Amino acid sequence: MTTAAAGGPRTYQVRTYGCQMNVHDSERISGLLEQAGYVRAGEAEDTPDVVVFNTCAVRENADNRLYGNLGHLRPVKNRHPGMQIAVGGCLAQKDRGDIVRRAPWVDVVFGTHNIGSLPVLLERARHNAAAEVEILEALDVFPSTLPTRRESTYAGWVSISVGCNNTCTFCIVPSLRGREKDRRPGDILSEVRALVDEGVLEVTLLGQNVNSYGVEFGDRYAFGKLLRACGEIDGLERVRFTSPHPKDFTDDVIAAMAETPNVCPSLHMPLQSGSDDVLRAMRRSYRSEKYLGIIEKVRAAMPDAAITTDIIVGFPGETEADFERTLDVVREARFASAFTFQYSKRPGTPAASMDGQLPKQVVQERYERLIACVEEITWAENKKLVGETVEVLVAVGEGRKDERTGRLSGRARDGRLVHFATGAAGELGDAGSIRPGDIVHTTITYAAPHHLNADGAPLSHRRTRAGDAAEAGRSPRTPGVLLGLPTIGAPAPVPAPTTGCAVSP
Repeated sequence: MTTAAAGGPRTYQVRTYGCQMNVHDSERISGLLEQAGYVRAGEAEDTPDVVVFNTCAVRENADNRLYGNLGHLRPVKNRHPGMQIAVGGCLAQKDRGDIVRRAPWVDVVFGTHNIGSLPVLLERARHNAAAEVEILEALDVFPSTLPTRRESTYAGWVSISVGCNNTCTFCIVPSLRGREKDRRPGDILSEVRALVDEGVLEVTLLGQNVNSYGVEFGDRYAFGKLLRACGEIDGLERVRFTSPHPKDFTDDVIAAMAETPNVCPSLHMPLQSGSDDVLRAMRRSYRSEKYLGIIEKVRAAMPDAAITTDIIVGFPGETEADFERTLDVVREARFASAFTFQYSKRPGTPAASMDGQLPKQVVQERYERLIACVEEITWAENKKLVGETVEVLVAVGEGRKDERTGRLSGRARDGRLVHFATGAAGELGDAGSIRPGDIVHTTITYAAPHHLNADGAPLSHRRTRAGDAAEAGRSPRTPGVLLGLPTIGAPAPVPAPTTGCAVSP
């Protein structure tokens, strides 16, 4: 029996796949549903009234994963009349009505451009007892104007743009997210201040290509100015951004990063390939020399910057010499970490019909060599930090072995994952007093390819308003306009307004 059938408010669950943009969109989906009177289903509840799939279309197996999960839900829905299933995100934008054709037990399909329509579509599907499919070709309202239920008390995503004007031959995102639409700087900064007022210490500025921000209102230096403006917000301790495109990376952004104290010394800049021939085939309008030149400038301005990247192995036509050039660039760049992918053919992209599609075994063998090369370098780079003192923002869910090892986990300012000991009971920063969102300083004692350990007691521990919110179980919410939908049941309580951070870095 669902909660609504038992007389309670309707419950919901959101299942998210894909990139940070999707994660942030899911926060908006949750905010919309809660403002409409739904409540989040408890972890033990296996029959929520509404299950929303927020999908990704980037990887080849995305379709199989979605339809497999929908298949598992079909008998559950059959046993629980009134249960609804909604599918949104990039795969919904791509497949449209095919989703209902392949899975007729789905109630709602909505696209990347009309997230705000979800509560209306759910109500309409219930009233009409028929599936509702609504896919817009252009953005309805900028997503950040929608109510948002934030998942973290200490870190928040802030979209500065949506869509992309690039034409990379392997990427399906521009056709699903549309052309770039930029928010006005004042709107972005207002959202950042609202998060800080609720205790958030760290924001990540999001866009498909953040350093082309400003193209819509004609200011090619807008992103550097935005970083500097974030530096003037009291209580905002960390600013990150993802992802920039090397072709648009300018010296003023490097200067803004180096000269703005709360901008973190970390940079995620996709390489994709170290071969100029492959970059040309990918329609990536930079070459390896320019890419390495940007890294050189970043490290000259910020010697301790941690640089991370994305790399695709096995792009159509990639030769052994092309792949070796990628390994050469990896060795020269000295990445702190890399997200590595085997090329995945996506229908509708130019690369899908290119000659020279590589056999799976060739791609797999190169992928394994790339992983070995990356891990050798990241381990060597991490070993340089043994004995160094780092500032860690304590996080939730970063350390899968924390309960067994007695450690907590968080991110250093450069983005590296740190597992740290908490000290014995009664000591400075013992486990009972450190909360997610608090700040500790600790000394690195051990390095692995993907994380650092600090096995001594913390050197210092600062309690923060973000930690207070985590301890109280309070998540930040940012308001929005609900497009005229009547609420369903009792609305979720609105947190009392709070003031800015009581402490600064």
